[in-house]
Amino acid sequence: MARGKLRIYLGAAPGVGKTYAMLSEAHRRVERGTDCVVGFVEHHGRQRTEVMLHGLEQIPRKELGYRDTVFTEMDVDAVLRRAPAVALVDELAHTNIPGSRNAKRWQDVEELLAAGIDVVSTVNIQHLESLGDVVESITGVRQRETVPDEVVRRADQIELVDMSPQALRRRMAHGNIYKSDKVDAALSNYFRPGNLTALRELALLWVADRVDEYLKQYRSEHRVSTIWGSRERIVVGLTGGPEGRTLIRRAARLAEKGAGGEVLAVYIARSDGLTSASPKELAVQRTLVEDLGGTFHHVVGEDIPAALLDFARGVNATQIVLGVSRRKTWQYVFGPGVGATVARESGPDLDVHLITHGEAGKGRGLPVARGARLGRARIIWGWLAGVAGPAILAVLLNTVDLGLANDMLLFLALTVAAALLGGLLPALASAALGSLLLNYYYTPPLHRLTIADPKNIVAIAIFFGVAVSVASVVDLAARRTHQAARLRAESEILSFLAGNVLRGETSLEALLERVRETFGMESAALLERESDVAPWTCAGSAGLGRTLERPEDADVDMPVGDHMALALTGRVLPAEDRRVLAAFAAQSAVVLDRRRLQEEADQARRLAEGNRIRTALLAAVSHDLRTPLAGIKAAVSSLRSDDVDWSEEDRAELLEGIEDGADRLDHLVGNLLDMSRLQTGTVTPIIRETDIDEVAPMALVGVPEDSVELDVPETLPMVAVDAGLLERVVANLVENAVKYSPRGERVLVAASAIADRVEVRVVDRGPGVPDDAKERIFEPFQRYGDAPRGAGVGLGLAVARGFAEAMGGTLDAEDTPGGGLSMVLTLRAAGSRPELLHPAQPERQVPC
Repeated sequence: MARGKLRIYLGAAPGVGKTYAMLSEAHRRVERGTDCVVGFVEHHGRQRTEVMLHGLEQIPRKELGYRDTVFTEMDVDAVLRRAPAVALVDELAHTNIPGSRNAKRWQDVEELLAAGIDVVSTVNIQHLESLGDVVESITGVRQRETVPDEVVRRADQIELVDMSPQALRRRMAHGNIYKSDKVDAALSNYFRPGNLTALRELALLWVADRVDEYLKQYRSEHRVSTIWGSRERIVVGLTGGPEGRTLIRRAARLAEKGAGGEVLAVYIARSDGLTSASPKELAVQRTLVEDLGGTFHHVVGEDIPAALLDFARGVNATQIVLGVSRRKTWQYVFGPGVGATVARESGPDLDVHLITHGEAGKGRGLPVARGARLGRARIIWGWLAGVAGPAILAVLLNTVDLGLANDMLLFLALTVAAALLGGLLPALASAALGSLLLNYYYTPPLHRLTIADPKNIVAIAIFFGVAVSVASVVDLAARRTHQAARLRAESEILSFLAGNVLRGETSLEALLERVRETFGMESAALLERESDVAPWTCAGSAGLGRTLERPEDADVDMPVGDHMALALTGRVLPAEDRRVLAAFAAQSAVVLDRRRLQEEADQARRLAEGNRIRTALLAAVSHDLRTPLAGIKAAVSSLRSDDVDWSEEDRAELLEGIEDGADRLDHLVGNLLDMSRLQTGTVTPIIRETDIDEVAPMALVGVPEDSVELDVPETLPMVAVDAGLLERVVANLVENAVKYSPRGERVLVAASAIADRVEVRVVDRGPGVPDDAKERIFEPFQRYGDAPRGAGVGLGLAVARGFAEAMGGTLDAEDTPGGGLSMVLTLRAAGSRPELLHPAQPERQVPC
């Protein structure tokens, strides 16, 4: 069945006529023969709206009782059974009365749409969930009934029902919206002209954004590449220079003059990262354009004019703002420039504005000199070889005659050396100077800048061409070698990041320390905020640099999404380093999300464990605690009964039953209290030197006589324990062993000294426990095998291990040779070091 279509009438405030417009549409559809019914429409006592309901079929409402009052809601089942073509459902954001089919009316509408029924509904702009805070700041009223924005966005049609604030207030004053006793209060509060104007603007802008989305979708589906000037979109081309701020402000003023103007700042970066843009200046400009209500975009493209035009056409821009070229006059020999190219290629649909600024004509700021990548020392040596080298070589060659061919080869070798040392520019200087010296000193006529023999002209020209070519190739090879080394370093860094992902490492501080070390910065911090207006907070940091309160205070910042940024202090990074920094920033966000998810998972696990324990506790209360209580009550009732003359033996037996039941209750409650202390971490043992032979006999008080054999030598060393906790541990172990021992088999409690520890073994000859269950029996509320319900709640061993670990000991289960189970309690001998039982783990280095 096809999903029904949703049409929504959106208004800025109550009373603009949404319900009236909806009912008018219903009458038009009924006249065309459409099966249309009223699912729920509230006329609020407005006569004109009530009149519009006449002639329309209305589905009877469902009555619901709540707090001694009867309310009516839409009967969803009745509408589904009627199955009309169109259903009218007023007030989409309405909250249904408790006991209704759904909590919200928009959920009722979703059911109707899923059943193939078209729905026409109404909603006010203040009921959209995303605008709740904005509406509250305007009107001072917090809207309790809201509808998710996505529900309204998914509507097939959204029609704005608009009315000026003055007209709406007149309707209010005439009593067409509220009753007369509420008119004055409404006009002086919610329906003030300022409130209505602001709400109207919200509604207009929200609908305009939806229309823009529909337009983009249509252009994409129909592959429309030409620009439709439906609204003013101004693209600002940024170079990273200081003139960008002037361009952004000028574009913002242009946008203010048009209806719904929008500013999009774009920076075009080459993929090889060779650019002179200042990352800090770009960050400032991004903040400026966002403060002015625009957006910042970073685009990679080799051909800057083409990339800029493609971006402008892709966003359906109408204007492009560029700065006047910073080139000097002689620099135009390299080409017409970005501004002239964009203006020539923009076509009739795009207006290009060239804005003057203070940097115009001061030099275009060419990309970072390629030779600068070789280091300052190599550049100096390159220029020495390219300028001083030919002069020195000419002096030396004047002392010996090697011939013109050999002289040219020597000057060519010097040019190659200059290229290897300093790059292209020193090599070009060497080639030019060498050509002049060859002409002056070694080609007839000598000591003149003229050449008599045409062959020598060709030779010098060939020399200059070969020198320039060789220098270019050498410089290109040097740059490619540098790029290869840089890419190798980047690949190693990215491999490290990928390894972190595969290994699942979640240490944000360690990653930030790696960022700081990789780029040689003073500090690195990951900042985040909840919204565009919320203050920044630090999610993690590394290093000893200054404390950052926002990304703009950093020397380098890399945004991660809308509300997160990686901020570094120490120096300004070149643009090529920002590619790797972007990978680090993205990984930092992933690590932060993973850490928070892990924390949430741990919390959920603790909650699940707590729920499991509470469930088991309820089961224990419902059976294990009630059973002895029932026995005690029955025995007491029997003793108090006057109908039966109990003999002394019967009376003694009943009293013994009462005592046994009370003991069982005392034991169960004691274990429950001990387990709760362990769960909350409130067990604080008092460690003292204690003799085991003094504690062990007291732990056997609660077991039958002749059921335990005690073997504790008096020569055992004293142990460092809490005597009370040790008694409880041994008592629980002995009780568990006696419970599972065959009749007639005695439980052995033996103690022995091994090195700096003392072992207490509780040995039984019962059925034993498989290896895979030896750890599980120490979990709370665990009974092994077919132990009867009355045998306890399964806390004895869990409490015993918890107390043992609280005293710095261990408790493990082993098989008894010949069959059975042995509980091995290991305690620290008095005077020994605590780490003997728990060897220290290697200390992990945690960065600051």
